[in-house]
Order: sequence, then structure tokens, then C-alpha cells
Amino acid sequence: MRFVPMSGLLERAVAGGYAVPAFCVWNADVLVNVLTMASDLRAPVIIMNGPAEFGLISPPDFGAMAYAVAARFDVPAALHLDHGDKVVQVETCISSGYTSVMLDFSSRPYAENAGALRQVAAMARPRGVTVEGEIGHVGKVDAVSTEGAGISTLTEPEEAAAYVAETGVDALAISIGNAHGQYTRLPSLDFDRLAAIRKAVNIPLVLHGGSGTPDADLKRVIALGIAKVNVATELIAAVRESLLEQWGKGENKWTPVAQAAAMRAMAPVVKKWIRRTGAAGQA
Repeated sequence: MRFVPMSGLLERAVAGGYAVPAFCVWNADVLVNVLTMASDLRAPVIIMNGPAEFGLISPPDFGAMAYAVAARFDVPAALHLDHGDKVVQVETCISSGYTSVMLDFSSRPYAENAGALRQVAAMARPRGVTVEGEIGHVGKVDAVSTEGAGISTLTEPEEAAAYVAETGVDALAISIGNAHGQYTRLPSLDFDRLAAIRKAVNIPLVLHGGSGTPDADLKRVIALGIAKVNVATELIAAVRESLLEQWGKGENKWTPVAQAAAMRAMAPVVKKWIRRTGAAGQA
């Protein structure tokens, strides 16, 4: 398998009434886990990472590893830069084989955000790489998540339409009450706002901060046009809690053994999200 542009996966999801789960992946163990679960459930998936994960492995190294691992799987998958913070970082990821990129300038002034995404789209489109932008700003609700900053700013439908027209992005991350991190209370999603955004723009929409979203809310946002759901916090929490539990009991002090157990703890989370988004059986 070779990674494919994310746009094709999302367009099929919109037509089919489901969403493609995008999983945060930071090493080969997690990559094998996600692709194995996707293969078992015959589901398209998006492999994503960004600046926080690049402190562990660089885009060129991750890209080379990811393509080597993916060669033995046959499910459609995209390799995505999530929350890129510099244009040069986007260029590095494209050169490293990423098939989708997000430059997140959502916390900056509109003109700076739109101008940078125009530059990214001009760079990516000739190479067949999908571009995701964000208008409005998805903040965070805990001190653990490295994504998002400060409080959220809700997406305005008219501004979203202008942004898509000006930038040429292929997918749009929006803010409708969602947030990055571990929710301490259930999110209050603005479904009317989502419906208005969907009416105003004609490209797939993205929900960041998927972890913790109630089933009924998830089904509703997918029905209203969300085609990609990002999942990070639940994966990381499953791994962290497994390691802390093992080591708290004095078990599996040999780190590879503990990591293998943590991957087994993470697998049900991956399967759950493939099923919850309706992606199972769509490959």
C-alpha cells in the first residue's frame, strides 16, 4: 500500500455518510496497531502527527518508516501533517511523502491565516497533496494536550466561505464547541452553526478534538457534513494509563514488554473509533 491523498478519502466519506478517523501516531508500534485494526475492519484511516511528535521522530524519518510499514497493508490511508506551525515544516512533510498537510494559523489574524494557506495550497496542489486549513479556532480543555491554545473562537459561516474561496483548501477544520484534550464535561456542540457552515462551503469538514464526543453527537455531526474526526487524547491516555498501571504494580519493568501491553490496551480504542465513525467496511 502507498499512502493516498486525504481528499479522496474524505470525498468518499461525504458521499457515503460516514467519517474517516484520523489517529495520532508517534512511532512504529502505534502505526502497526492502527493499520492492523484498519485492515481487520476494512476501514480507511488517516495517520497523523505534528510538531509535538516531531520531537520524537522527524518527518523524513517518520515518512520513510511509515511507507515501509504500510507496504504490507492494503487499506486506503493518508499520511497527514496535523497542526503544522510553519510553512517550511509543511514543505518538509511534503518532501517526506506526506499526502496531506495542515498549516494551523487559526489563532492568527484572518489575513495572515488566509495568506499562508494560499501559499501552502500553491505548493501542495501540483504535487497532489491535500491541504487542510482551520477558520475559527479550536482551543483546548486540559493542560496535557499540545494542540490548540487559549479559548476557542467559533467559526462564522460567512468567514468560512470567504476563507475557502480565498485559500483553495481541500478540507476545513471548524470550531463549533469542540476542543482538544480530555473533556471535563460533555461538549456543547452548535449543530445549527455546523449546518450553516456546511451550507456555506462545499468541501469536507473536519472535527478536531474528537475524543470524548458522545455517540449521539458524533452521529449528528457526521450527518451534517463532518468527514474527518481527529482522535489523539483517547489513544495517548490508553497508552499512558497502561504503562502507569503496569509500573505502579511493579510489573513489566522491561520497557519493550510494557510497551507491547500498552499497544494491546490501545487497540480497542482504535477499533471503537473506526466503528463509531462508520468507517468499518468502507475500504
